[in-house]
Amino acid sequence: MLSSLLGMPFPDFVTWEARRETAMAKDILGEAGLHFDELNKLRVLDPEVTQQTIELKEECKDFVDKIGQFQKIVGGLIELVDQLAKEAENEKMKAIGARNLLKSIAKQREAQQQQLQALIAEKKMQLERYRVEYEALCKVEAEQNEFIDQFIFQK
Repeated sequence: MLSSLLGMPFPDFVTWEARRETAMAKDILGEAGLHFDELNKLRVLDPEVTQQTIELKEECKDFVDKIGQFQKIVGGLIELVDQLAKEAENEKMKAIGARNLLKSIAKQREAQQQQLQALIAEKKMQLERYRVEYEALCKVEAEQNEFIDQFIFQK
């Protein structure tokens, strides 16, 4: 183990005691915050912590990238919703204009209908006057014809 930590081979005669001392030295270095990595380089952080830190950094980068994509998508969605809201508002204004136009046309028709009804009433009154005048003239004609007939018979 120490041979792999120090990067040099130990002869086969290295005893168990030497291995134990190496492990103790590694523990002492570990307590001091010093560790050897897989390439037998001395590190301040434990190799596991270093690996976890690297993984966390990569995950954070992925997360930030995904957040950026999410913001782009949301931005596009907001633009789309704004555009749809504008179109809906335009259609609403068109509908209000059309409704007001229909009301205006209905009022114009109602006014025209009232004018026509007044004209009809006026024409009926005129017709009645003409009828009365006609009857009066017919009566005058009859009287005049009778007078003429009497005048002719008296001669």
